[in-house]
Amino acid sequence: MTAHLHLPLDAVPLEETLRPSTAGPRAEARTEPPALTLERVCKRYRETTALDDVSFAVRPGELVALVGPSGAGKSTVFRCLTRLVTADSGHVAVLGTRVDALRGRALREVRRRIGLIFQQFNLIGRLSALDNVLAGRLGHVATWRVATRLFPDEDRQIALAALDRVGLLDKAYQRADSLSGGQQQRVAIARVLAQQSRVVLADEPVSSLDPSSAANVIGVLRDIAREHRIGVLCALHQVDFARDCADRIVALRAGRLVLDTPARDFDAAAFTRVYGAA
Repeated sequence: MTAHLHLPLDAVPLEETLRPSTAGPRAEARTEPPALTLERVCKRYRETTALDDVSFAVRPGELVALVGPSGAGKSTVFRCLTRLVTADSGHVAVLGTRVDALRGRALREVRRRIGLIFQQFNLIGRLSALDNVLAGRLGHVATWRVATRLFPDEDRQIALAALDRVGLLDKAYQRADSLSGGQQQRVAIARVLAQQSRVVLADEPVSSLDPSSAANVIGVLRDIAREHRIGVLCALHQVDFARDCADRIVALRAGRLVLDTPARDFDAAAFTRVYGAA
């Protein structure tokens, strides 16, 4: 039986989250700030320089792959963007708002717009896919509703629409731990859609998946970025996926930005520049 999704006509948050943008790319570029920006960011941990004068931006609708050897500084970039750590110098902005000095409610508001996807899916296995996606509504509803799973109908419709978008509407009531790895990661993507994220930080989201599932997940991230004008920064070890699916590749080595190029231009010489000779 085909599942039918009935959406409320007045569900404005749903429309804002899941309706593709109809404005042309040039008009969007004129009116939208970058999804995220690092400007001359430096960060040290005692005697170790994690980031050294790093600058780049991710635009709405763009998937940027962040690559580099282990210890290059990729995780520190994510920590600076979410203000888990504060840059020693330089500026960090999310959706046009500088996060360097934010505190309290203002910082929480910015973090609510950032969706996080990890290598480990961070789902509650005994709960259904739908309940896991509804957890993305935590920033929009009372905490007791999340704890008791008593969500308003509008939020349930948002979550179902998000699952539909990642191709898992038929798995909505299935336990998360019964899904394949690729399906679980798509549930995690649906969760950030339900969160109404405008920026997504994906930290090695396909490292534990087989090549087919990994390609599917990266493809879903790319398509969602373009359709809903979400800025996606995706840390990847798999350079082939980055080259095939990303719009741009930003590369770090020893804390320094060594490359920022269209993904199609990431050739053998670029690989050697980032990772060294084989």
